[in-house]
Amino acid sequence: MTGNDLTGPAGVLGLLAALRGRVAALVDARSAGDPTAGDPMRGLYVTEDTARRIAAAPGPGAGASRDGGVPFPDGGAREGDDVPVPDPGVPAGGGGVPLPGVGAPAGDGGSPLPHTDGTGRLTALSRVFGLTALDAHILVAALAPDVDRGFEALYGYLNDDVGRRRATVALALDLAGTGPFDAAARDRFHPAAPLRSGGLLEVEDEDRPLPGRALRVPERVVAYLLGDDGRLDPQLSSSEVELLDPSGDGITAPSPLGARVVAAGPVTVHLRERVPGAATDGVVAALRAAGRPVLRYRPEGVDEAVARALLREARLRGAAVVVEPLPERPGALVRVLASSGTTVVLAGTEAPDPRWAPHAELIALDAPGGTEGPGDLWHRELGSLEVDFDLDAATAPYRLSGDQVRRAARSARALAAFEGTALTLAQLQRGARLVSAPLLDSHARRIRPAVGFADLVLPEEPLGLLRELTGRARDRDRVLGEWGLRTGGGRGRGVVALFAGESGTGKTLGAEVVAGELGLDLYVVDLSSVVDKYVGETEKNLERIFAEVDRTDCVLLFDEADAVFGKRSEVKSSHDRYANLESAYLLQRLEAFDGIAVLTTNLRANIDEAFTRRLDLVVDFPFPDPGQRLSLWRSCLAGTPKAEGLDEELARCSQEFELAGGAIRSAAVTAGYLAAARGAAVTSEDVRAGARREYRKAGRLVPDAGAPWAP
Repeated sequence: MTGNDLTGPAGVLGLLAALRGRVAALVDARSAGDPTAGDPMRGLYVTEDTARRIAAAPGPGAGASRDGGVPFPDGGAREGDDVPVPDPGVPAGGGGVPLPGVGAPAGDGGSPLPHTDGTGRLTALSRVFGLTALDAHILVAALAPDVDRGFEALYGYLNDDVGRRRATVALALDLAGTGPFDAAARDRFHPAAPLRSGGLLEVEDEDRPLPGRALRVPERVVAYLLGDDGRLDPQLSSSEVELLDPSGDGITAPSPLGARVVAAGPVTVHLRERVPGAATDGVVAALRAAGRPVLRYRPEGVDEAVARALLREARLRGAAVVVEPLPERPGALVRVLASSGTTVVLAGTEAPDPRWAPHAELIALDAPGGTEGPGDLWHRELGSLEVDFDLDAATAPYRLSGDQVRRAARSARALAAFEGTALTLAQLQRGARLVSAPLLDSHARRIRPAVGFADLVLPEEPLGLLRELTGRARDRDRVLGEWGLRTGGGRGRGVVALFAGESGTGKTLGAEVVAGELGLDLYVVDLSSVVDKYVGETEKNLERIFAEVDRTDCVLLFDEADAVFGKRSEVKSSHDRYANLESAYLLQRLEAFDGIAVLTTNLRANIDEAFTRRLDLVVDFPFPDPGQRLSLWRSCLAGTPKAEGLDEELARCSQEFELAGGAIRSAAVTAGYLAAARGAAVTSEDVRAGARREYRKAGRLVPDAGAPWAP
């Protein structure tokens, strides 16, 4: 905004110049009949003469307000009249001119301010927020001290209190030519009236009577009226709110749904998405292509104050609001944003609740599938980089929105630049994990995978099934989505597998390998934080876990799953009944699951058959044979210093000690500690001592040299 815009007749400074003349007239009117006008202590005490003068003043309707307002020739302006503001050279009561750029208020006091000359930010503000002329006068009177310090002293005088340097309700109405005795004028300060509901005016000192309450204009509104469209409102200056200018470049093409939202005008739409951001990116692109700025809000919780500031910012900028994903119990947030005269797009994975905004027109839609696959977004963002890996295969496990793809790619490029290398698969996976990590720390333990298929010692059949599991996770969107092989009934696109085998046979390691191959983190569910003695609490905890995994990218591991997924039993007591209810919930939830989950059990027979039917794969981890045990010994001791002839001893131990992989690893660790205590390499005696200790831990007879078996 130029200087002429500010100082012209419709600009803020021009309006303040007119207001200064009105203030001067009011000062003259009050001081003329005030015997204490020259008293240096005026405003700090009330004399008897002052009290008598106030009591004897004319009442409402006699041409002046109760506290000495300036009368107009017709006995006092009302909200339905043109409110004159005297020129500084015109005596009070001798006529005046209207505030420049502001038309007359509507007769009913509630219709929008008429557009007069089409200039001035106050006119634009009045049109957007539905202000009357009286509202505009009140707003100018309230913001005056924030722009011109001279009004502080003037308002202190007019308030008869040097400490009260802001306009009060009574003073603002006096300056507008009416007074606090006018019910229609007082109604302009109601919380539901446009000034306050729109966040343009704050009424302070709620413990005082209404006429004495101070008025304050939020700094963001003052800045707007002065021509500042730069920074966001300080309440929104966080990572939760992002301003997307129309001129910005996006990586997502406008969607047909977005075009319909643009054409609909101010509308509130709820999109139910399978993956957060999958549909809103196309809507945002369409809004920006149509020249609309977009305020994108990612709330961590419900904050009504932030929501109101967000809505005010959108109306000031003519921006659309996109909220995704909606937080839990978003009713208060939706009520603030819905039916606001602004385009609002709400997105979440759950269906909307009609109780969120019962009096608002909320259009509920299921988000359509995108025309682009995940790989298309990655290629568009990383297309200029040469990589030595299959980008489509590397990014297939990630269900990221366009904005998340952009942030992940930016993070990966920054990491590659920092390390001084070309973009690698590991750097890409780290960038993707950074933006898609679930919030499961309170219910699960995160494992950053550091192993691969080369670390597994298994027969060919279970190895093949594990590779098939990774393939299902990569190709599920194509097979179940594009090819339409997903059955009905609201079933999800999740991949669930059961790993069965004795303790120590590599089930958890297998889950870590699968997560590592997919470039995802492994989250091991902490059953102690999930299972609850109170009825229904276990299901709530499980729902939080499933819901979080549904909308993020990770592999979820239920270790010892028979504790949760056990067989249903005959109902003989209330405990049996509620245990069966828990199982029934899990059966239903697995049907709609969209993530990747692995269940492990030592006893496959303990898993309910209904769960088994819903599993994609069942992988049996057999007990290792002597050859596999030798491979496990060598793998566990690969990085340790070894004494001469150790490999022959490992071969003998593999034959003599029937240990699973987990026990072999524990024995190798024991051997390493024994060698470290001597400061020497690992010897045959160290290995054999470690193996014996594992046998004793299991309560088994120990084979020993010279005596085949020893207790």
